[in-house]
Amino acid sequence: MEDIKYYTTQSKAQIHDAMTPLIKSMYSEFKEISKKKPESAVSKNKIKIANRLLERVRIVLADEDTIEFLDLLDEDDIPQASDVTLILSQYVASMEAFHIKYFGWDGSKRTWYVK
Repeated sequence: MEDIKYYTTQSKAQIHDAMTPLIKSMYSEFKEISKKKPESAVSKNKIKIANRLLERVRIVLADEDTIEFLDLLDEDDIPQASDVTLILSQYVASMEAFHIKYFGWDGSKRTWYVK
């Protein structure tokens, strides 16, 4: 049996499972936009949608070392697609690290390590 060193909460595990497909999809969409027009401005509406998702993801990552590097998008600054892509890539990487840290084999099945 694997020696489990880290535990998360059931709530964070559930939010992770719900938000990961959404953040990956959003990242993929912005990555495509960024390839075509990296300097294109992102609308305030898209920034609001992205920030709403990022705020939920931040709940999962609140106690992780990476949180200090994860910014929300500034609505007043009107970021470019390439800026949004960079920020989203950091969130995706942090969510993947969270999964690696708190999910694995408990001796009988693959599961979240929760207390």
